[in-house]
Amino acid sequence: MKLIVAIIRPEKLEEIQQALAERDVYLMTVTEVRGCGRQRGYTEVYRGSEVKIRLIPKLKLEIAVTEPFVEATIEALVHAARTGDTGAIGDGKIFVLPMDDCVRIRTGERGAEAIGP
Repeated sequence: MKLIVAIIRPEKLEEIQQALAERDVYLMTVTEVRGCGRQRGYTEVYRGSEVKIRLIPKLKLEIAVTEPFVEATIEALVHAARTGDTGAIGDGKIFVLPMDDCVRIRTGERGAEAIGP
């Protein structure tokens, strides 16, 4: 089992959900976050003075999958989250973490059975 954490542009969420659904991956948690990477923020004019915005709004997706779905999930995320054909700075990152256990609270199921439908 793996926990896939993806930081993405907010406007890409629907495309990503559609790409994941095509690969039978439906379960995810979405959190609004702020962060910066190579974009390093931007400058905005507020009440006549320039303000440097360093933390950019992003979405964090947390997706728990079993081993057979890891590569399909990563592929869907990469293709759907990429801007244009070649991508752009700020498209995001994907982190793949080992997951020792998972428990479905309702039934008490553990492991891969708790992730499934």
